[in-house]
Amino acid sequence: PTTRTAGVCMHLTSLPGRYGIGEIGAEARRFVDALRRMELGVWQFLPTGPTAYGDSPYQPQSSFAGNEMLIDVASLVALGLLQDDEIRALKSLPTDTVDYGALIPVKNRLLQIAAGRFADVADSKLKGKYEAFVEKNDTQWLHDYALFRILKSRHDERPWPEWEEHFVHRDETAMAQLETLVSDEIALLKIIQFLFHYQWREFRDYANANGIKLFGDMPIYIALDSADAWANPDIVQIDRAGNPDQVAGVPPDYFSADGQLWGNPLYAWERHAANGYSWWVERVQAMTELVDMIRVDHFRGFEAYWSVEAGAETARDGAWVPGPCDAIFDAMRNALGQLPIVAEDLGVITPAVEALRDRHHIPGMAVLQFDVVDEDAPLDVAENCVCYTGTHDNDTTLGWFRGSPDDNRSAEEIAAAQKAVLEVTSGTPETISTDLIRAAFSTRARLAIAPMQDYLGLGSEARFNTPGTTGDNWRWRLESAQLDAELIDRVATLVRESGRRLTG
Repeated sequence: PTTRTAGVCMHLTSLPGRYGIGEIGAEARRFVDALRRMELGVWQFLPTGPTAYGDSPYQPQSSFAGNEMLIDVASLVALGLLQDDEIRALKSLPTDTVDYGALIPVKNRLLQIAAGRFADVADSKLKGKYEAFVEKNDTQWLHDYALFRILKSRHDERPWPEWEEHFVHRDETAMAQLETLVSDEIALLKIIQFLFHYQWREFRDYANANGIKLFGDMPIYIALDSADAWANPDIVQIDRAGNPDQVAGVPPDYFSADGQLWGNPLYAWERHAANGYSWWVERVQAMTELVDMIRVDHFRGFEAYWSVEAGAETARDGAWVPGPCDAIFDAMRNALGQLPIVAEDLGVITPAVEALRDRHHIPGMAVLQFDVVDEDAPLDVAENCVCYTGTHDNDTTLGWFRGSPDDNRSAEEIAAAQKAVLEVTSGTPETISTDLIRAAFSTRARLAIAPMQDYLGLGSEARFNTPGTTGDNWRWRLESAQLDAELIDRVATLVRESGRRLTG
């Protein structure tokens, strides 16, 4: 934004609704309406690619495909692709959490039914849009993604390095035979992806027309078990069988004494450089068709990345290896113009990382849950920055303030944080969520964001993700009744009092 603006961070899966998960239809538009009334001009959410084991948005099966679970089923009923009685099973799912194990098989079956009816039910205008979508995306990612999903299904969802050898290596004869055999399945998967992107365009147009900018999230790394790595093995450091020698992570930090061992394959940066970083250009360009702004997760990996031996039990023993630095940003800017990106520059940040960010005029991040304890002047936030109370990886502000049973801080550290934040905000324990939001809004940062849970004043029970764990993450959902008039008026008052504006 060009003026001081406020926003919310809430993943799309957290939207309210009757069908087991947040969707990009009527409920997304209603949330846009609520944001406008709250005078919040930016909606930030997590990556929107198709998830796999663990349901993490940060391990998508494709950097280009959309998460089919976000498709709005009511819109499919309106198009005649589904019937009311067919979606009854989704209505039995919980509304306050996402039960992925129950949701995914039911919704996948419904999407297959809807795609199977597309040729007979869709009107000529919609079919024309589908044909244009396929023509634009087929050779770049769409066809490979469909084949990847089909082959995963035929191999009991095992990672692609464990498939039959001729499919691991994409043997031309084997692939040609497969495509002939599963041509109908390929077509259905392409239709499903079209339905996601068709609905997304309507969603984005509605948000932008109401003065709301969409703020997406792009993981720096791709998953090994992804269509990206299978179709483009040269872009990552893996052997012919698809196995990495080194994997990604970060050293010990605030979140984990053992560091975070992500396990993603590392990029073969010299190969990216040789072709002008074309894959990255395509990736960022595809993101700009979905969102107005992009948070690049783990920005410091472009300056230097933490390399850990594959098979290691923790990320403690690794080494920093130089990344592509300026070259990748120069290449992307030459191809795409001004880059609408924000650097996730948390964790171990060196002067070299800050210099790389600043040379390319890329906004960074400030998180007050960290800064009130670690900084002498935590509210002295740069203008070219996004200031947060906390992120999706933090506990809620109330949970952080109180300390939760699985908190990795000592009792002394929690007490020190309580004292510091009360001094910084001049607030009270009872109003700490609102107090920290007000503090974030008071900074010079052009954009200040709080998670939806902080606007609601919720505790640790509403935490969205705990880094380094694979348990009960990515499940929290907003309920419609929580978006009441009192909340909307209170947030709008906070925005106005801080001098922030809806658009700019």
